Amino acid sequence: MQDSYYFLLPLQKISFFILIMEDYIVSARKYRPMTFDSVVGQQALTTTLKNAVKSGKLAHAYLFCGPRGVGKTTCARIFAKAINCFNPAEDGEACNECESCVAFNEQRSYNIVELDAASNNSVENIKALIEQTRIPPQVGKYKVFIIDEVHMLSSNAFNAFLKTLEEPNPHVIFILATTEKQKILPTILSRCQIYDFERMGVQNIINHLKSICEKEGVAYEDAALELIAEKADGGMRDALSILDQAISFCQGNVTYDKVMEDLNVLDAENYFNFVELSLANKVGEVMILLNNIINNGFDGGRLVDGLASHCRNLLMAKDESTLPLLECSEKQRQHYKEQAQKCPVKFLYDALKLMNDCDINYRNSHNKRLLVELTLIQVAQITQEGEASFP
Repeated sequence: MQDSYYFLLPLQKISFFILIMEDYIVSARKYRPMTFDSVVGQQALTTTLKNAVKSGKLAHAYLFCGPRGVGKTTCARIFAKAINCFNPAEDGEACNECESCVAFNEQRSYNIVELDAASNNSVENIKALIEQTRIPPQVGKYKVFIIDEVHMLSSNAFNAFLKTLEEPNPHVIFILATTEKQKILPTILSRCQIYDFERMGVQNIINHLKSICEKEGVAYEDAALELIAEKADGGMRDALSILDQAISFCQGNVTYDKVMEDLNVLDAENYFNFVELSLANKVGEVMILLNNIINNGFDGGRLVDGLASHCRNLLMAKDESTLPLLECSEKQRQHYKEQAQKCPVKFLYDALKLMNDCDINYRNSHNKRLLVELTLIQVAQITQEGEASFP
């Protein structure tokens, strides 16, 4: 009996940990928007969709396209719920109280069908979907079919789908979502209302991350959230995934240094230092800074890429009209603007040319470090008197 007890104890512990894991929900799912107004960074688009619901002027097919993680599938679900809502609000939002809304929120609605075209892209899958379009909705006015990653459908599947898309049953609405609109047949595109989703602005992502941290009781540094937002490259889902990772790594206190360590990101201050030293022609200090960075485990090629992006940002920061093109926080934008005033335009052009040549030759170079060193030496000598600048 005693042996049995010790045999069962590990299983009990395993069950306990499984229970904890099941209770945890990643931020991208936990804070997934449920209304149009809670969608971040797509105000013009969500206003148009709300107006369509409010006026009742609905097309039979919509195409939502844009980068990953910007809210295409989320908006498709919110729109599908609002279309079938019995008592929509005056602004076009779903009431979330009627039978149709409750059924959707509890994931038991038969009027809203989702198909992932990435794994269901054959003719048979589309024919099965077409068969479902013939069944009228059980509750509500419309049967809504959301086809995600629609560009993954095979050519035969697209052709099978075309006729149904052209002349659907009056109770059917299709919402197609894709990250690659150019792969969709023109005959499909011409039959859809097309909505282009924008990449999220850095400031929008930062504000959303702040609100989540406050709701979760997580301490944070503004600089850390700025770094996460920039790393996400315009995708809110990516930003939330990075935030979850950072919270785990930082144990509830998200600091700039810890996030840099977790993401293996080179501090942007290094790029500012490189430019300052190069303008002063301090070749020796440039080499010392490069050596420190490489000794800390960073690749020389990535350093040159980052420095090239930095010089491009400085070029944009020299003109007030192009300053908004910088995808960074307002504080970082001001930093770029201050350094840009010190940089001659010719210096930035020559530096970009040198680093672009380095990038082209880096992969085939037998001595990659030497190539990076020569490139940075040349950059540091661009403004040196009596030396010819490099074309």
